[in-house]
Amino acid sequence: MTLYMWAYAEDMNSDDVLHPLGTVVSNPNTEYSTTLTLYMKSYLKDQTVVFPSVETIIKNVDLKDSDIETERIDEITACKKLLNEIDNLYEAHDQDRKKIWALKNHWRKTEPEVLPKLLYCIDWDKREEVSEVVVMLKKWPKLPVEKALELLDYAYADQEVRKFAVECLYDVSDEDLLLYLLQLVQALKHELYLECDLVNFLIKRALSNQQIGHYLFWHLRSEMQVPAVSVRFGLILEAYCRGTQEHIVILQKQLECLERLKKSSDIVRQRKDKEKAKAALKEYLSESGAEVVNHVKSPLNPMYRCTRIKLEKCRVMDSKMRPLWIVFENSDAYGDDVYIIFKNGDDLRQDMLTLQMIKIMDRLWKREGLDLRMNLYGCISLEHRVGMIEVVLNAETIANIQKEKGMFTATAAFRKGPILAWLKDYNTSEAALNKAVNEFTLSCAGYCVATYVLGIADRHSDNIMVKQNGQLFHIDFGHILGHFKEKFGFKRERVPFVLTHDFVYVINKGQNSKALEFKIFQEYCEKAFMILRKHGNLFISLFAMMISTGLPELSSEKDLNYLRDTLVMNKSDEEALLHFRSKFDEALSNSWKTSVNWATHNIAKNNKA
Repeated sequence: MTLYMWAYAEDMNSDDVLHPLGTVVSNPNTEYSTTLTLYMKSYLKDQTVVFPSVETIIKNVDLKDSDIETERIDEITACKKLLNEIDNLYEAHDQDRKKIWALKNHWRKTEPEVLPKLLYCIDWDKREEVSEVVVMLKKWPKLPVEKALELLDYAYADQEVRKFAVECLYDVSDEDLLLYLLQLVQALKHELYLECDLVNFLIKRALSNQQIGHYLFWHLRSEMQVPAVSVRFGLILEAYCRGTQEHIVILQKQLECLERLKKSSDIVRQRKDKEKAKAALKEYLSESGAEVVNHVKSPLNPMYRCTRIKLEKCRVMDSKMRPLWIVFENSDAYGDDVYIIFKNGDDLRQDMLTLQMIKIMDRLWKREGLDLRMNLYGCISLEHRVGMIEVVLNAETIANIQKEKGMFTATAAFRKGPILAWLKDYNTSEAALNKAVNEFTLSCAGYCVATYVLGIADRHSDNIMVKQNGQLFHIDFGHILGHFKEKFGFKRERVPFVLTHDFVYVINKGQNSKALEFKIFQEYCEKAFMILRKHGNLFISLFAMMISTGLPELSSEKDLNYLRDTLVMNKSDEEALLHFRSKFDEALSNSWKTSVNWATHNIAKNNKA
């Protein structure tokens, strides 16, 4: 048997010459790859070597189910403490792991959700213990979706474990499946075989719901240029498309529209002058063959059917890669136009991941009765460095609000009144203004906590926006997990999250002192943080499942430590709350540093202009 090896990527750090996850796929570039040829001695002619069946494995196990005796209560307490305190049980002593494993029947009956940690206690080189896992999983209660997802990351290679995880997902709603689909597609990379329970599950659900099929198609297709997954993902795409002939027509139309927009983007970039670029865009989109962009379902959200492009509303945006501002006419006569930003040359996968995490946070908060008015706009990566972002209408950046309400200078960043004055322009009655301030307060609390937990960096006045109804939201997530930008060797951002005096001024409705409204705002922040902390393992698992994407800021286990630190997983609830309060006070007392950073940004922007 000849195996074709992979070379290490040129851009990897010297510490990570070998990819931490590896791959089970041979290198398709057989002409130039290093090869490893294995010779296996044939014992019996014409006999195929296969893995033992589950029935054969079960025969290796003593099926007696011993109950826990009362005198072992101290041992149970000690093991429970270990399970709660240690995130990675590989770091625990062998003896402690054996004790935890010996109590498996107790955990099954009392705390089945510890299964992901319990499986870290197995010696996977011992046939007897692996056989016990197979038997144990037959009796183990089904886990909730959050815990089942943990069993599908790269740490769990055993087929029976992964099969059990998929069985736990059978009853998940379509809405929840869509929420986690991004990670489930990545989990396909860790499967040993092309035909497996996870592939069959995803295809079956995609064929049952075309919306799931839509996102499955685009998530798979967006990585088709990656040699390690191209064959696997291509075959899954083919299997899905063969099963849904009517969807192929819709997807083909979207692909034609995508190619047309990519060509438009290339033409625009050849024109240096902004007006000439805009004219070239309109000319190309109106040429013969432009019908490919008509009567198409939006790749960003297939619930929108678009009749045609409104050329008069389209434009070329200012940023480096010249994104296109595209406006489609909604086929629903009573629906609003569909606005998208088409990006060609920017990697949107990190934005897509961050927005997904914020969406999950919003779901967890709402489940606990906390609606923080988060603005969950759409973003999708369609292929390598190509994607779409949903436009949020009736919104402005903080920078533009400051510019509109005063001189756009370095000192504008230090003024308190611009945002409140701007909101008053669009909310003229007292009731409307109070509602807008409440929207601002809730959304500001949500984004303070979300940006802190996810370590979202490069926060300045051009990537924080406010809607006319008061909702605050963040855009542009190029730096996450604490990868803060530096200038002259110093970190430019030195606060846990953005909470400027301008924001506080709005929350306090223009009062300078710490009003009751501000105390309520702090309580929102604390409650939001404590809710996320309860689900810390879910966020760590979801990010762990995305390591295989090769994002520069999520390339190894080390990047997950930022989440463990911000969520203070090793502390009690009381200690964690005190820790967050100290971070809140730090953000508030050092808000002048944010203002200095924004002032620097404003000056640089003015100089460029």
